[in-house]
Amino acid sequence: MIRRLLLAVALAFAVPALAQDNSIVVASTTSTQDSGLFGDILPLFKRSTGIDVKVVALGTGQALDVGRRGDADVVFVHARSEEEKFVAEGFGVKRHPVMYNDFIVVGPRSDPAGVGKARDVVEALHIIRDKGLPFISRGDRSGTHVAELKLWKEAGIDLERDKGLWYKSIGQGMGAALNTASAADAYVLTDRGTWLSFKNKGGLAILVQGDKRLFNQYGVMLVNPAKHPHVKKAKGQQFIDWLIAREGQDAVANYKINGEQLFFPNAGDPNA
Repeated sequence: MIRRLLLAVALAFAVPALAQDNSIVVASTTSTQDSGLFGDILPLFKRSTGIDVKVVALGTGQALDVGRRGDADVVFVHARSEEEKFVAEGFGVKRHPVMYNDFIVVGPRSDPAGVGKARDVVEALHIIRDKGLPFISRGDRSGTHVAELKLWKEAGIDLERDKGLWYKSIGQGMGAALNTASAADAYVLTDRGTWLSFKNKGGLAILVQGDKRLFNQYGVMLVNPAKHPHVKKAKGQQFIDWLIAREGQDAVANYKINGEQLFFPNAGDPNA
């Protein structure tokens, strides 16, 4: 009788532990979450594998920090230079390209300063700086923030020297940056996926797009179990393999809002 009771108690603890083990943690950029992509494709992954994915949605820099601490099994972000550094430092096993979309500059639909008439994003940034137009920066080490800083640099604009009251760094995510821009009739750099899913557009509209400098690539990496032995290597790799194989790539391509595709799969591109 005592033996049966002990067995029952052991099973009571073992079953939740087994259930919990059938999950992974993915640290990812806010755009994959806020755009609705994860809400669409993760149920498909679970149906195929039985594995639950728990998402920690942060800016890319913070998501990589989560991976460095070993608090995630997989990192899925969009700042290639930072991703390659993550792998080079030994925190990630291998970087795999997954998909791309693009960044856009949005601002007041009336656009009295003519930012939307610029030939490219560099000229647009010069107009914003020269006329002191309100610009909202995420300022949060996200992939979008990294891309924004790179664009100012490519435009030859030294933010430390030139930024004034017109440049506002909020240290928050893309949704908050768009809300702030909407309320202030300001300009902001955003990824297209979050913009398409954003409800509070107010008087904002896309003003600059199509420049090759605005290309936005996403990559995925397994956190290195050699540094963090508790990482669920097999299940994490199973998620990556699904994402870059036909089923996952089709799931990415099929995700649309109002008939418009948000992300374009390119796992097979060795240069991505």
